Amino acid sequence: MAITEERLRQTFSEGGAQEIYQEVKASGDFLDFARQYAFSQDYRVARSSLWGLTKASKEELSQLQVIQNEFIDQAMQTDNSSVRRLSLNVVERLKMSEDDLRTDFLDFCFEHMLDVEEYPGIQSVCMKLAFRMCSFYPELMDELKRTLEAIEIDYYKPAVKCVRNRILNGRLK
Repeated sequence: MAITEERLRQTFSEGGAQEIYQEVKASGDFLDFARQYAFSQDYRVARSSLWGLTKASKEELSQLQVIQNEFIDQAMQTDNSSVRRLSLNVVERLKMSEDDLRTDFLDFCFEHMLDVEEYPGIQSVCMKLAFRMCSFYPELMDELKRTLEAIEIDYYKPAVKCVRNRILNGRLK
């Protein structure tokens, strides 16, 4: 069955996301698929295509490196938490270099990792991304660690506590 916007609108399961991924994998063109569907204004289309992309290996996702900033922009601009989380998950699996550092994105990650009203999946991935960006600059890493040490951890879910502890104990790579 061909991938269409209508089909993506109706994909609501893990199995459906796996099917989408397998079809994109068979085509070998993750970039074209992402450009065509991942940034759709219809959040259901964007969510389903992003969900399928999260099934890809890092090697497969490397095709998307050239549109990393579009994923970052989408995560920062969308009102849909599922699209935000999935976009961030794609970004987290792409390479990041010192030249890729965007201060607006770093600020976004700090804001969302600390927001106790944010979903834990978004908080956790924002914390990981902040860590990666800060790792290029010792002064930023110090700021991140001070921030993580100062938060009132009782207000956070176990997933967020785990990522925080891994960062503070030097176990997050």
